[in-house]
Amino acid sequence: MGRKSEEPHRQEPDRPASKATGGQNGHANGSMELRRKHPSMESPTAASQTARLIDRDDFSLNEKPPLTPTTPSNDTSFFDLPRQDRRNFLLLVLLYFLQGIPMGLASGSVPFLLKSHLSYGQIGVFTLASYPYSLKLLWSPIVDAVWSPTLGRRKSWILPIQTFSGLGMIYLGGRIKDMMISAGATDGSGVWSFTGWWFFLVFLCATQDIAVDGWALTLISLPNLSYASTAQTVGLTAGHFLSYTVFLAFNSPDFANRWFRSTPREVGVMTLGGYLTFWGWSYLIVTLGLAMLKREEKTKEKDSIMEVYRSMFGILKLKNIQSIIIVHLIAKIGFQANDGVTNLKLLDKGFSQEDMALTVLIDFPFEIALGYYAGRWSTAYPAMHVWCWAFIGRLVAAVLAQAVVMIFPRNGVQTWYLLTVIASHIFSTFTNTVMFVAISAFHAKISDPLIGGTYMTLLATVSNLGGTFPRFFILKLVDYFTVATCHPPASPPADLKGALVNSTFSCALEARKHICLDGGGTCEISRDGYYITNVVCVIIGVVTFWGYIRPAALKLQALPLRAWRLVDPESR
Repeated sequence: MGRKSEEPHRQEPDRPASKATGGQNGHANGSMELRRKHPSMESPTAASQTARLIDRDDFSLNEKPPLTPTTPSNDTSFFDLPRQDRRNFLLLVLLYFLQGIPMGLASGSVPFLLKSHLSYGQIGVFTLASYPYSLKLLWSPIVDAVWSPTLGRRKSWILPIQTFSGLGMIYLGGRIKDMMISAGATDGSGVWSFTGWWFFLVFLCATQDIAVDGWALTLISLPNLSYASTAQTVGLTAGHFLSYTVFLAFNSPDFANRWFRSTPREVGVMTLGGYLTFWGWSYLIVTLGLAMLKREEKTKEKDSIMEVYRSMFGILKLKNIQSIIIVHLIAKIGFQANDGVTNLKLLDKGFSQEDMALTVLIDFPFEIALGYYAGRWSTAYPAMHVWCWAFIGRLVAAVLAQAVVMIFPRNGVQTWYLLTVIASHIFSTFTNTVMFVAISAFHAKISDPLIGGTYMTLLATVSNLGGTFPRFFILKLVDYFTVATCHPPASPPADLKGALVNSTFSCALEARKHICLDGGGTCEISRDGYYITNVVCVIIGVVTFWGYIRPAALKLQALPLRAWRLVDPESR
């Protein structure tokens, strides 16, 4: 009986339609070839697999074997989902949203606020705070293997982590202003201790992400599993852009004075300290509600930590996993300068904080809407095909962004230029979102739910690492390639803010630039390192995409699900 029920599964990957071809609409290969709950990565024998299934609370011999899950049709919408899937989808969106709040601050707003005190290279030091998201693979087996049967496999981690995160944000909220002043002291050397605090907060968020990723694979029913990646995209995007785009807008004094005040003030509607405190308390409230209102399905499955680590290393031995790791590590180099430096360079050119806040605020609804539709595209077409299309678009976006910076008007920002910046920003966001959703859908397709926390975290980790580790070096290169000279004034100005500049010196670094301007000098840039760095990044992106990334991605897309398992079901 068991073998009969598995026969359709064996036939599925070998259908001719599952080959990745450019002329296909992607229904067979690109659509979700949804995952069966075979613990092939955790138990090498059929006996241990049977024992795991019997141990589950919902195991019964009275029900008919479930049908092979099929891909949702292209017009499947949120309202077509079963009620339970809709409720769990909204829960996942909320949990991912909470993760996005501190991540949006750490990767977006805080570097922006530090720019007036630190150079590009020193801001690169602060980017190290986001490394826990790229290193969480190291402790994800512990999250997968250690838990309390009373609370549940995932709530055992989510509840305490969200509690500590909330308390940490409340603590930072009361001290963040003084900490930022210290970060810019003594030529920016204080940024290391400031980075340490944010590193700890991001570490908590990364640990929570491991548990939520694993829970997502079981909260959504198999036929609608593609909505798990959609929930991740919508939730993380909303949280990130609330903390980056919306917060920056309301933190800007210019924006607040123009739209909300009759009497100008020197601070925005929101302060960083108040924002952190508000969301710290929100974390605690949501955690309390989750503990009281959501019941997690209990299971007796329990693995030793070493067993999960062995499973993880077994996954790493798969040649397919090794290929996708290489793709992830090199794929984002082409976009690094655009993603990390373009907005900061616009501010250096004279783009006002108010206009930047307006630009990122307009971008917010596009990001949310595109996340939803990109998820549907990744269901209708092969996920890696969609990813490759967006890759090309993102390279084009990097080139267009540099062109926008180069044509900055000498006589100040005018309406046509503001609209140009907004259009460039939206296009870059569009390609970024499509890439993220497509690769998340592909990860969800090939991951095994019984070790979902580890498998999905492994794939997400290397993807994050590909976007994290180059950023530090890219920002350093911008400073390295930049040549700027401070020229002393012809006559001492009346409104000096520092010691009078009476000789020329390099003002490429932010601290030296402030000394120059405060002393009445003029900082003249003769070679802008941003342009050189961005061109180098794009060239690397083009060469690696056509030489390795695209062929490897399409080959991985064409593989059947059994190629991603440690034990081939047909060998049992």
